[in-house]
Amino acid sequence: MDPIESLVSRLLSEIGEDPDREGLRRTPERVAEAIRFLTSGSRRTVEEVLNGAVFQQEVDEIVLVKDVEVYSLCEHHLLPFTGKAHVAYLPSGRILGLSKIPRIVDLYARRLQVQERLTMEIAKAIEAAVKPRGVGVVVEASHLCMMMRGVEKQHSVAVTSCMLGRFRSDPKTRGEFLTLVYGRGANPPLG
Repeated sequence: MDPIESLVSRLLSEIGEDPDREGLRRTPERVAEAIRFLTSGSRRTVEEVLNGAVFQQEVDEIVLVKDVEVYSLCEHHLLPFTGKAHVAYLPSGRILGLSKIPRIVDLYARRLQVQERLTMEIAKAIEAAVKPRGVGVVVEASHLCMMMRGVEKQHSVAVTSCMLGRFRSDPKTRGEFLTLVYGRGANPPLG
């Protein structure tokens, strides 16, 4: 039997279930497949994801991909957290293919994670890939470890940000990014 399947079968037994009962017979196999998919980012690199889709292009404005779905597993409880990422950069002669930004988000989300590190890893990957004048990333997520257990807060949303370069040093650039994400006059969850 596959090592992960064996562990899941044992876990089912340890919590008082019968892994051989009809509804659970294939559960170890399904869980093993799901875990491998949900942690597949640990077995890939940014270079593989980018696949050469970095282009020379003079662009002098913010490039933003917002509302990128995030599905990840909290490394503390192995429970999901889900939400969205807003990723922007200020090019400096090089741009990414737009579809590569959600792929970078997925690469890091498909690892055992904490939201704070996920946010930073996305920003640093964009920075390393195109050496922009700045990068801004905001991730908003709901954590099942806070909703289903522990504090049991159903409507809380964690917001993390990572601002690099001009997004950190220039309030006007940061403000433009937050306005693009949340709209003019909106009260973004960040300062």
